[in-house]
Amino acid sequence: MLSDLTATPVLAVSDLARARAFYEGTLGFRPSREAAEGVLYAAGGGEFLVYPSAYAGTNQATALSFGVPDDGFDAEVADLRARGVRFDTFEAEGIEWADGVASAPGMRAVWFTDPDGNILNVETTTD
Repeated sequence: MLSDLTATPVLAVSDLARARAFYEGTLGFRPSREAAEGVLYAAGGGEFLVYPSAYAGTNQATALSFGVPDDGFDAEVADLRARGVRFDTFEAEGIEWADGVASAPGMRAVWFTDPDGNILNVETTTD
């Protein structure tokens, strides 16, 4: 059954070298392994794949999300800012924005894009 298998998020990019510079240089990921279709990066207990595609950046929804404990959120946001990441804002009911950080009852989050426009998110977790 599919529910017994490990799922791997995938991000389409137009230029693999440019994507590697962003994911490795800007965000600090290290490749876990090279694959025929692209590069796999370890994240927590899982992996995500970055691969070249003509459809890069066409997803208009969050493609990859990282949960961080509430007490580590501010440090993670500060680290991303120090690496040159700029946060996006958007209209959404019940969300208040301050300096690119979204707040709602029980949640704080930021959204940003990779060079191809894939939307990434860092948000607080309740774990």
